[in-house]
Amino acid sequence: MPSHCPLCGTEVVKPEGEVMHRCPNRACPSRGLETLINWVSAAMDIEGVGEQFVRRLWDLGLLRSMPDLYRLSLEPLLALNGFQERSATKVLAAIELSKQQPFSRVLFGLNIPDVGWVTAQNLARHFVTVDRLLATSQEEIEEVDGIGPDRAESIANWFADEQNRTLVEELRELGLTFEAGEAERRIEGPLSGLQYVLTGTLEGFTREEAAAALASLGAKVSDNVSKKTTGVIVGENPGSKAAKAEKAGVPILAESDLRELVKDAPADAPAGIAPPPRRR
Repeated sequence: MPSHCPLCGTEVVKPEGEVMHRCPNRACPSRGLETLINWVSAAMDIEGVGEQFVRRLWDLGLLRSMPDLYRLSLEPLLALNGFQERSATKVLAAIELSKQQPFSRVLFGLNIPDVGWVTAQNLARHFVTVDRLLATSQEEIEEVDGIGPDRAESIANWFADEQNRTLVEELRELGLTFEAGEAERRIEGPLSGLQYVLTGTLEGFTREEAAAALASLGAKVSDNVSKKTTGVIVGENPGSKAAKAEKAGVPILAESDLRELVKDAPADAPAGIAPPPRRR
């Protein structure tokens, strides 16, 4: 991974809790490409459609947005070196199948600023439909678990932007999921009413797996430490959240505490809770 964006020279960043490195320059021409790569791999997990495929079609001018992906047809793929009818048909079928991915995955894939996997889940659970998000205010977004004023403003501004609203409508018309399924809605369980924050690297879990296990038992998982936080689960090399928790008097929990909390979690998280893959 280069330290600077090859197109604009800006130093790339990796937001805490997210898989992808990003160029923070909003005017950079790479942003559309980054969004597409995040969409096919980290968010939608489209079999046989990864970064190399996206870059190839981007360079040829065949792909510029997520809707373009769902409008691909057999003929232009067959014109590409290395594609035969069987492999091209398989790719198109995988793209079509990705329309079944749940609402939280779609939200995560839209590349909304400050919306990682945990925040996408919380937005899906709280608002249930994209229509509510399109009509919501910053104040209403602040009511979502783990979202403060700055992040709420960023999310509200994204959904207020006409180009982004057009993108949502295009994807909805193409058959993508914009309503939370039963598995994505709030789960009642032994950890209901409790809220946890994850920071650092865990030995036996990815952060997404830990969040899924907690959520499957009814707990809320937040990106931010607040007065509502029940505890901060700390792995190796924790970030500023651990220090913030100590200062606020919020309990610090180890990975062993996490294991005890989730010992009764289902072996397989429901489809709507399952985290994005860590595949590239």
